[in-house]
Amino acid sequence: MTETHRALSDVVSCLSDYDPDALPVVLAQQVIRSFIQPVNAIEKVAIRAALDRILATDIVSPINVPAHDNSAMDGYALRGSDLIVDTDLTLRVIGSAYAGRIYEGVVGSGECVRIMTGGVMPDGCDTVVPQEFTHNATHDSVTLPVGVVKTGDNRRLTGEDLAVDQAALQQGKILRPADLGLLASLGVAEVPVQRRLRVAFFSTGDELRSIGEPLDAGCIYDSNRYTLYGMLTRLGCDLIDMGVIKDDPAALEAAFRNACENADAVITSGGVSVGAADYTKQIMAQLGDVTFWKIGMRPGRPMAFGRINSNGKSAILFGLPGNPVAVMVTFYFLVRDALLHMMGANAAALPLLRARAQSAIRKKAGRTEYQRGILSTDASGQQQVRITGSQGSGILRSMSEANCMVVLHHEQGNVAAGDAVDVLLFEGLL
Repeated sequence: MTETHRALSDVVSCLSDYDPDALPVVLAQQVIRSFIQPVNAIEKVAIRAALDRILATDIVSPINVPAHDNSAMDGYALRGSDLIVDTDLTLRVIGSAYAGRIYEGVVGSGECVRIMTGGVMPDGCDTVVPQEFTHNATHDSVTLPVGVVKTGDNRRLTGEDLAVDQAALQQGKILRPADLGLLASLGVAEVPVQRRLRVAFFSTGDELRSIGEPLDAGCIYDSNRYTLYGMLTRLGCDLIDMGVIKDDPAALEAAFRNACENADAVITSGGVSVGAADYTKQIMAQLGDVTFWKIGMRPGRPMAFGRINSNGKSAILFGLPGNPVAVMVTFYFLVRDALLHMMGANAAALPLLRARAQSAIRKKAGRTEYQRGILSTDASGQQQVRITGSQGSGILRSMSEANCMVVLHHEQGNVAAGDAVDVLLFEGLL
């Protein structure tokens, strides 16, 4: 049965300022987010295979962590009521408690038990004094200087980390190393995760050549598929690299249909600009509910977005510009969040830092600009950023040299040297 989807016209009808020929970035992001839906498909994987996967259901703790009150230090477990004296306190050592080996006796007043980190607190004890705070320790007795601890010190409580039936991890979380440790602490061996998103991508254009092919006059090597490969791999997608597709109607239609029938999302580069001398836009429109935008951003003005259909299957389409830097910018600020939403991830917006511009930056109000920058720290410890030089959307080298993107917002005008600007770090993103 064919799945019912919301039409793009219904989404944009809710926007009073919608103009496909002059669309602000924030409205484009809003339309994309409103149009797409998460792909609901769950699989179980071994805990070691769950890193960077997206949790498909809430994880509820089946046990208390820790399971018992235990010691946070190597030292001596004692009764806090013995600390009421205002002089040094000498206690009789009646046994030892090691991690994994419980002391079975009951500790009375004036007594203590030698205990190791993680050892279960003996009956009657509620306080641990670290061994380095003690004096005159022997096999039979130990002295505590007055005031070195107070009742309850250095004791980890039952369920202090997680209590039985407490939510440990929430659906939609991207699982990181600490989460694997948390799952292991609960005894979870298999983890329910979202199926990996399948993304097909290809470049269009007669002038493009793949690596290894001879570079004829007027031709260039296709770099966009390799940056897309890197960015999609970082997101944890399953990839279908369809290579370079020539500007031929039959070849383009076959590529779009193949991609649509085998992937959840399709990303193309090239063929969406106003003066494009090819058939890409025509085939996109022919196969589905697709709109073509001129977005108020630099780089990355032309873009196609929507859903294409073929033989009962459908896929979300992102038609990106052909210039290499424009591909990366539109991916990070328009596509990345959409793919994460399709994956079912609860991903926050990309975090922006504030830094001082080292020199003036020219900026036209009425569009969002993303300029490649190098973030550093000045002599006083303040964050500062400088532009990498020429910001042409075809200069991929400047993207490689940069360690951040300077985000100049829609309403913003020229930036003077010393002004604070928003910066997006590439570390962990690129």
